[in-house]
Amino acid sequence: MDGYLGGYAVVGLVLVAGVLFVTVSFGANRLLRPDRPTAQKLLTYECGVDPVGGGWAQSYVRYYVFTFLYVVFAVDAVFLFPWATVFDAPGFGLATLVEMFVFLGFVAVGILYAWRKGVLSWV
Repeated sequence: MDGYLGGYAVVGLVLVAGVLFVTVSFGANRLLRPDRPTAQKLLTYECGVDPVGGGWAQSYVRYYVFTFLYVVFAVDAVFLFPWATVFDAPGFGLATLVEMFVFLGFVAVGILYAWRKGVLSWV
């Protein structure tokens, strides 16, 4: 398994072993578990309360905006810390600085969008 394709062969063998392990585990589970379904066991369970009404429920768009804000701030944090270490390395000065200001511009647009929608006001 030496050479260029040897590394891929190892990855392929590990992938095949993983798929085989999962398949054997699920098969053994299906064969060994007790299977006695009753009407009570097949009922949908919601925190100890019997479900009432249909399965359709409206959700507020505001929650999606909160998710969007989280992604903006999380991506901001993920990219700012490595940038600070790379910026100090020789040869990365001006190009890295310009790239980071472009990135911060995109983050600022996301924050400005949230501010204009009124999401950042404390309710």
